[in-house]
Amino acid sequence: MSVTTERFTLDTNILIYSIDSAAGERHALAAEIVDRAAECECWLTLQALSEFYAAVTLKGLVPPADAAAQASDWLEIFPSAAASATALRTALGDATAGRASFWDALLLATAAEAGCTTILSEDMAGGTRIGGIAILNPFAARGLAEPVRRLLGQR
Repeated sequence: MSVTTERFTLDTNILIYSIDSAAGERHALAAEIVDRAAECECWLTLQALSEFYAAVTLKGLVPPADAAAQASDWLEIFPSAAASATALRTALGDATAGRASFWDALLLATAAEAGCTTILSEDMAGGTRIGGIAILNPFAARGLAEPVRRLLGQR
């Protein structure tokens, strides 16, 4: 397996599915994505990690201590990127122009500043680009979609 050098990020929904065993096939695919992403040029935004904690604890998927431990583990495994004032300005412009919701725009702008060129997301408009970031829905095909497999270094 050759690991890609393309830098990418994961949206919050991928992180949530990776620990939500009730999500069926999405759980299995998301867990595979996160495992393989750890061997690639994958950066996580602090926003996605924060949203992960908030969502899984609010939904009662895992106890708060377990959610915190998982987020902390990912902070050790993956490089991370924090939102800057420039990313905030970009997000405000993209949200005002209707290109994305504010929170999606902030995540994308932060990822772009970290050098990411792609995001894996089920919630954003797969197949489009916003602010130079290609959006890929990893669940668009049966199993992992070909562009996602390539990104993760699979044939």
